[in-house]
Parts: sequence; C-alpha cells; structure tokens
Amino acid sequence: MKRKSIRNIVLCLCLTLAVTTAGCAGASEGNKASENPGNVQESTASEDGGQTTNQEDQEELSMDYAEIFKNVTLAKSYKGVVNNNPIIEQHYGADPFALVYDDTVYFYMTADAYEYDATGAIKENTYGKIRSLYVVSTKDMVNFTDHGEITIAGAGGATKWAHNSWAPAAAWKEVDGKPKFFLYFADNGGGIGVVTSDSPVGPFVDELGHGLIRRDMENCGNVEWLFDPAVLVDDDGKAYIYFGGGVPQGKAAHPMTGRCAQLGDDMMSLVGVPTTIDAPYLFEDSGIHKYGDTYYYTYCSNFSVDKAGTDEYGFENGEICVMTSKSPLGPFTFSERILKNPGYYWGVGGNNHHAIFQFKGQWYITYHTRMLETEQGIVKGYRSTSIDEFNFNEDGTIGNIRMTKAERKQVGTLNPYEPINGATFAVMGGVDTAPADEVSKKYGCGNLLLTAIDTGDFVKLQGVDFGTRGASFVKATVKTHGKDGAIRVTTKFPNGDVAGYLPVKADSAETTVIEAKLDKTITGVQDVFFTFCGEGYEVVEWIFE
Repeated sequence: MKRKSIRNIVLCLCLTLAVTTAGCAGASEGNKASENPGNVQESTASEDGGQTTNQEDQEELSMDYAEIFKNVTLAKSYKGVVNNNPIIEQHYGADPFALVYDDTVYFYMTADAYEYDATGAIKENTYGKIRSLYVVSTKDMVNFTDHGEITIAGAGGATKWAHNSWAPAAAWKEVDGKPKFFLYFADNGGGIGVVTSDSPVGPFVDELGHGLIRRDMENCGNVEWLFDPAVLVDDDGKAYIYFGGGVPQGKAAHPMTGRCAQLGDDMMSLVGVPTTIDAPYLFEDSGIHKYGDTYYYTYCSNFSVDKAGTDEYGFENGEICVMTSKSPLGPFTFSERILKNPGYYWGVGGNNHHAIFQFKGQWYITYHTRMLETEQGIVKGYRSTSIDEFNFNEDGTIGNIRMTKAERKQVGTLNPYEPINGATFAVMGGVDTAPADEVSKKYGCGNLLLTAIDTGDFVKLQGVDFGTRGASFVKATVKTHGKDGAIRVTTKFPNGDVAGYLPVKADSAETTVIEAKLDKTITGVQDVFFTFCGEGYEVVEWIFE
C-alpha cells in the first residue's frame, strides 16, 4: 500500500472517532474503495524468512494510532486492574471446587446466571434454573483460561434425568492407561450425579443414566439436603465422597445431616452404607482435604448458631469450620473455625461455600462472594469465585484465613512465545468469551475465544516473561467478520508504556493472522495489556516473537 493510503485511512479513523466516537469500526466503512482496505502495514521478507515492517510507515502508523487511542475511554474492570479476586469477571461462578491435574488447576463452579421478571428486570437468584457448570483453569494462579459452560441437566444437558446442577466436585483416575475425569454435581437438594470425560474440560457424558446418590439409598433418605459433594482420592488410590446438609427443626446444634462414603473402583458407585458425620451446626458445603496423616472435613455452619454454640465452638453463622480424623470415614472431631462469612469482609453475605487444595507447594482456599455483583450494582444473589493462600500451623491447625482482593501471588510466569488462548487473562474490561470451534459450540465447553469486543475494551496478561532478548513482533489469530479495528499493546497499565499496535484487517475468511512489528522490544517480566478499537472481531490466540 502507498503511504498516502495509510494516511487517508488513519485520518478517516481519527475524524470518525472525533465526530461520532465510533472508533475504528466506524471508520473502516468509509475506506472500502481504498487500495487494499484495512491493511495498514507494509511488510517485506526479512533474512530469517519472517516479516518486517517498513520503518517509516511503522513510525507514522504508530503516531496516528496514538492519536486515536488517546481519545478512547477504557471499559470498566469491576475488580480493578491490580486485583486478582474474583478470579473471573465475564461470568459468575459459585460453589467452587479445585482439581489439580498436569501442572494445572481446574476450577468447577455453579453457573449462576441472571433470572428476569416479566418486565425484563434482573430478579433475585433462585438457583432453580441453573443447569450448567463453568470450568476455568490456571497454571500460575493469576491468569485464568475460560473453558466454558458444561451443560449438565435437562433436555439439553448430559443428564436428561437431572433437574439442576449445583456445587460440583471433580476427581480423576487412570483407567486402562488413560486419565479419566469424574465430575460430581448436586441435582438440586434431591441427589448427586456424576458425568465423565477423557478431558478435564469435557465434553462430559452420562455413563450411569441415573443418580449416584439417591434418596432410596440407605442412610440417605433422611438427609434434608442431599447435595454439595466433595471428593478425595487418597494416597492409596481409594476415593471417598462427602455430602449432605440441612437443619431439621429443633436440631440446629446437631443436625446429623452430613454423610461420607467410600467410592467404588469405578468412581461411580458406593462401597457400603454412607456414614453419618455429627458436624456441630452443620448447614451445607462439605469439603475434604488431607494434610500429613490427618483428614480435614470442612463445612459451612448454619444460620441458627446461638451464643451457647459460639461459646463452645468459636464460630458464628455461615462460617467455614473444621473437623479432623485419622480415618477418611471418621469419626471426626471438631477443631476450629477458619473462614468468616463473606459479609464480614465485603458487607454482603449469604451462604459460604469453599474448597481447599494444594498447588506447587502452596495451600489455598477457594470460595465465593458477592463482590462482583455488588460492584455492578445488582446485589441479587449472583456469586463469583475468589482464592486466597494460607499455611498450616506447626500443630496442624489452620487458623483464621482472610478474604482479600489482591494478596494471592503469581506462581511462575506466562510464556509469550507459545500460543496464548484469547480466553486467557488476569483482568478484563468489557469483553466476553464464546465457543471457538464446533466441539465447544455443540457442548458449550472446551476451546473458547475472546468476543463481544468494543472500543475501549481490554484484557490484561499478568507476569509475562519476555526474557532478556525480548519480543519485537506480536501476532494474533482473529475472526474479523468483515470488521476493521486496531489493538494497542501496552505494559504496566492499559494506558501505560505503548509497545505497538496491531491493525485488524477486515477479512471474510473464518480466521486470519494479523501481525505487527512492535515500536519497542519488550523484555523482562511484564504485565501486558491489549486494548481494543473497533468492534465485531474476535481473538482466537496471541503469540509474540
């Protein structure tokens, strides 16, 4: 392209932005007659076979795009650009459970989704319409990859017999030399089901064809709420499941509604009759982990804790409590309270649901709060997942764990020289995620991309290690859907040090690769922000060179 064409496109972009604030997307429509419309960089082959951009054109392009982005208003990040809780903002996610597999932590969550009244206004979350679970993963505890929505219950889900899917738990086991994944879920309060997959992100199928734990089973029909599973695979390969909840009238101090049982070798059957757990003031939310030779059964206290209960046990309403045993099936003895109700920290409380896990030598607790909906001004019972670190005391106790917004540390770094999925980020503003291929479109889960992009939206990749040599080029695989735009690359903050710009060229192909030479080489460990101009295009993945 001639330099005049570049100048005309960018001037039109700037004019359109100034007059209509439509940004790059609006500007592209006025340039369809231009030579090679939308292509705002000229490249020649470099000695190593790569692409290099004409330096004068690159400098002029950067100056023009700098003017455009100077007038772009950033979308709001509801958790702020430096906080790492809640872990995602594009979806709600409640009742989290963590599964560590292949140097990655997978988080499975109840898929809280808006309910609307007859006028179209968002109403209080009743949980009755939830039939899916969300799954995200991380390798460093700050950048999370969205794997989408696992459809579980109802006509469109894996288990046609189930009404709902709440409070997941997950485990994996090697079967016939291959890993097999088991995802357990609560069918409302009436039973527990399990689906299986050969991948932690699905698709999942219903091998049983019915519930794993049902009311017609011995010592289960007398449980008020037959739900909230937690699963432990012990050091010897045997697996155990923990579940139950509810408060029978007049039995707040000792509801006797907790249960535990050994799972069969197939992970889809029970061995023997479930054992009753006498957890003081049990409400719901079974949890299980092992530290040394001690088993820790954890749960949420109910909302009828009186002064006598607080004096005896040291906890109040809706707090996470601990019982311990030297056997996975108990008996368990009360130990301590470890996590206050979210309302203590954030002003808005509700039920308290958690899971405890270890990753790369560090212990964590994951739980949900209502921080995200509060920031959004909704406050209707839609929950989001957070994670915080803790360490065991020398005597094996845990002590009080604080809920925080920003104190969880990154474990390792992100490699920019390998493809980074577009649905991977630490912080975002304005964007969303969506299925990227036919499998994920069919099942809702698997490979996702970045979508719903508008001018001013952005994503943050935290702790990206560019090394001492650094990166001089950036590429993105995008679906343009016939739309033009631009992507600004900065470090430190969304409006921080500008490294360069990626022009998005309108293309009718299903996917296309766009690339640009950076204005400056990025070295060392950096937080990288991609800020968008234009709309209608989607990002499949990023990579630096």
